[in-house]
Amino acid sequence: MRLMARLPLAFAHRLGNGLGWLVARWPNRQRRNALINLALNFPERDREQLLALRDDTLREVAKTYCEIAHLWLRPVEQTLSLVREVRGAELLERRDGQGLIVLSPHIGAWELAGLYLAEQGPTAIFYKPQKYLDDLIRRARGRSGATLAPITGKGIRVLVQALERGDYVGVLPDQEPKADKGAVFAPLFGIPAFTMLLVNRLARRTGAPVIFMFAERLDDQSGFRIHCIRAPEGIDSADDEVAARALNQGIEQCVRTCPNQYIWPYKRLRRRPEGWPKIYSGGLSDAEALEQVERLRARHAALAEAAPPN
Repeated sequence: MRLMARLPLAFAHRLGNGLGWLVARWPNRQRRNALINLALNFPERDREQLLALRDDTLREVAKTYCEIAHLWLRPVEQTLSLVREVRGAELLERRDGQGLIVLSPHIGAWELAGLYLAEQGPTAIFYKPQKYLDDLIRRARGRSGATLAPITGKGIRVLVQALERGDYVGVLPDQEPKADKGAVFAPLFGIPAFTMLLVNRLARRTGAPVIFMFAERLDDQSGFRIHCIRAPEGIDSADDEVAARALNQGIEQCVRTCPNQYIWPYKRLRRRPEGWPKIYSGGLSDAEALEQVERLRARHAALAEAAPPN
């Protein structure tokens, strides 16, 4: 990783482009899962469009891995200098001593988004401790001043205290929750997705506003563009389903900005409502993946038709 960190960013991106091209060439689960997700979430696109977007996505995901050493191990000033533009920067302003909840979906360079957020002021970032490289991850993410709060009850208390002090709190909002408590199913691109309620609980308890922020990778390989987007209304609703739906609407809005830079290989829809079919199964070829999607669409339509009205 130290060797990779010495490479120019453009070289790391070219390397990722080549590795992603290789992954897209032969049948494998990452390639299949990305195509299934894309076909389910973008039914208006034809086969050729879906395959092109899938292949582009795999190249962008590979760039994420190839640039990680560059973002983690270089001096923080050099890393932050890669931010070429910030859109919606006014949304990062904290008012009247109030904290701000900042949600960063897995789009582009989310590691850079966290570093940039902590540079704006005192920040606590919710993170999942890792079995390997955890010390490196904590040092890397904390080098612009962030406090890392583990995904535990103690970590949640750290987030609440940070918001009560008027600090920033950073959360990755698009991971599938592991526990039944504190999550509900809500539409994500029209498909039921098991969705966290942590953001809603933090917003309701502290009164802190919520925004989305992500770092888009620029096509010219020169750096990144930060996007800040206001969260949809209802994300702080007392109704769990309304809040989860608003959270996923915000994620959708971010993803549609640069859909090729989202982590489509991730099995975001692994957990299904009772009685709904598994999504990530079947053969690994493109034809078999698209046949699986057609079966899923037919089954989803039948389940939706049979569901009682709200």
